[in-house]
Amino acid sequence: MALITCPTCNSEEITGRPQPDGRLLIHCEDCGNEWLRGETRRDPARPAVQSIDSLQAEFPTASAVRPDVRERVQLLQSEFLMERPEPDPDVEAYRVRYAELFEKGNLGTATPDQLAHFANSDTVAAPGNMSGFNRAWKTQGPDKSAAAVRSTIEYLLYGPETLRLEDRLTHLIDGKKGLGFPSFKESLLTKVLVVIHPERFLPVLKYTAAAGGKKELAKLVFDLDLPPAEKVAWTSGRLAVWSNDLLRSLVGNDIPDLQQAARFLNWAKNQPAMSRT
Repeated sequence: MALITCPTCNSEEITGRPQPDGRLLIHCEDCGNEWLRGETRRDPARPAVQSIDSLQAEFPTASAVRPDVRERVQLLQSEFLMERPEPDPDVEAYRVRYAELFEKGNLGTATPDQLAHFANSDTVAAPGNMSGFNRAWKTQGPDKSAAAVRSTIEYLLYGPETLRLEDRLTHLIDGKKGLGFPSFKESLLTKVLVVIHPERFLPVLKYTAAAGGKKELAKLVFDLDLPPAEKVAWTSGRLAVWSNDLLRSLVGNDIPDLQQAARFLNWAKNQPAMSRT
């Protein structure tokens, strides 16, 4: 495999996975490019290998929501907005502060205290139990930990440019090639995206969660069944990004403030069945 190089980025960081038809699916760990190699052994009973684009094309879209469900959600949105929910006054200042800190030219100046506060703060979105993160932080020490967190954020936001955001996110969640920092995984990585791209990313930090991840919100509010997290081909990062974009498209036009949109989704999922008809 070492003699094979990626035709996109020339990397030798290549892995191969045998396919049912006898070929190898070659994957570049640096840029995410995938291609097939070898002779096809035809077996019409087995499905063809799917690319990331074909997988994304199969992911549910807003058009899959039934008309009666759309009507129900519109009624719930009207009910929610009549309450005139007040935004959290601390969110915008917090978001702007960390968005500036995470800019490429400023990230190197982020102090251990600033990064530890970001991980443990519930402002913008609550990342959940941080005991694993804090244990790793204490074990490695603040300086070494801060350096690892800065590298994690830099990889997520800024590179490599040839690798799609959802696949960089997968690498960090899965810890591929030694990337990432212990417990700085899906919740905190998504929180970084929320402060950097508040017009795109909802402050819903998990794809699936008992208290209401994106998968559960899609089902409870829009009656959409999203793919199971265990299905390897979708990958954790793809599911996280694509489900976010789906929910964003479903509520963003009517509730453009995504902090409020997340509040609406978490409120709507708990409304009794009578209010949904």
